Amino acid sequence: MSVPLHVIITGATGMVGEGVLLECLNSAEVASVLIINRKPAGISHPKLKEIIHADFFDISPLREQLKGYNACFFCLGVSSVGMNEEAYRHVTYTLTLSFAGTLAELNPDMVFCYVSGSGTDGSEKGRVMWARIKGKTENDLMKLPFRQVYAFRPGFMKPVAGQQNVKSLYWVIGWMYPALRALFPGFASTLAEVGQAMIRVSTAGYAKRVLEVKDIVALARE
Repeated sequence: MSVPLHVIITGATGMVGEGVLLECLNSAEVASVLIINRKPAGISHPKLKEIIHADFFDISPLREQLKGYNACFFCLGVSSVGMNEEAYRHVTYTLTLSFAGTLAELNPDMVFCYVSGSGTDGSEKGRVMWARIKGKTENDLMKLPFRQVYAFRPGFMKPVAGQQNVKSLYWVIGWMYPALRALFPGFASTLAEVGQAMIRVSTAGYAKRVLEVKDIVALARE
């Protein structure tokens, strides 16, 4: 029997975080979930606890409430559209490393799952700004003293049934999902599969630390 998961989720008021949260609430392997948001998520469940916290760059006031968790699914993120490199780095790299650093200090036995995205540049040397910064974020998270860190690189994701926070693009082209899955299996997955894969690596591990779409789908089937 695997150890029950006590999970911290960020970004639960966004599309990816909400989908992962709903999957965790439906999973028998997840005993409890803590979500940390800037605004209420509007979800109630016996497993669920919510903290409203404005400053994600400083979670030190929450230290006592963050102890005792063995997994973190970090789904918080912003689009780089309209942002310069310095600003995007600040809200992507700096925020994530600050948040994760505190968790690593409090819960060194934690598995940390970070959502970056398909096309992330692990070399940190490419021409695409967001991909370089996401790559550096992945690389530096893996240097922190967690039990393990996994970087998830999903592409197109079909929302989970019952989701409220779904980007309009996904509703507009969602009907194309079966074709996308068939024609581009390395690009399309469901958000349910992302959540299931996070739960799986947190309980059983995985040979790779960077998970592309095909890894996510394979894990969800196990």
